[in-house]
Amino acid sequence: MDGIEFSRRIFTVVDNIGKVVVGKTQVIELVLTALLAGGHVLLEDVPGVGKTLMAKALARSLNLEFRRVQFTPDLLPADVLGVNIYSQKTGEFVFNPGPIMTNILLADEIKRFGFDAPEEYPGMPCPPFELQHI
Repeated sequence: MDGIEFSRRIFTVVDNIGKVVVGKTQVIELVLTALLAGGHVLLEDVPGVGKTLMAKALARSLNLEFRRVQFTPDLLPADVLGVNIYSQKTGEFVFNPGPIMTNILLADEIKRFGFDAPEEYPGMPCPPFELQHI
C-alpha cells in the first residue's frame, strides 16, 4: 500500500466516525494518530458527549473488537484480565478471558477510580496498560 492509498483509507475512517460523532474531527484524527503510533488515549470531557460512541465507532470502522470496563473501587485484576475456572467435565482449568483481551478497550471512569495514584489501589491492573501486552 502506498502513501496515497494509506491516506485515503485514514480519511475514510475519519469520515465514518465523523458520521456518528459529529463535530469532533480533530479529536478523531488525534485518536487515530495515537492508535497508529501504538499509544493510549485519555479522553476527558463532560458526560454525554460521545466518548464511548467514538470508541465503538472507531472499532467498527476498523473491524476491531471493542470492550468496556467500568472502573470502580472494588475492581479486581481478574475482572479485567480474566480468570481460570476449573471444569469438572474435562478435569482441566479453562481460561475465561476478561475484557482486556480485545483490540479497543474503553477504561471508563478511570480518573474517578484513582488512576493518578495507583499506589492507593494495589490490585489495580496497571502492567498490561503500561507494557502494551498481556
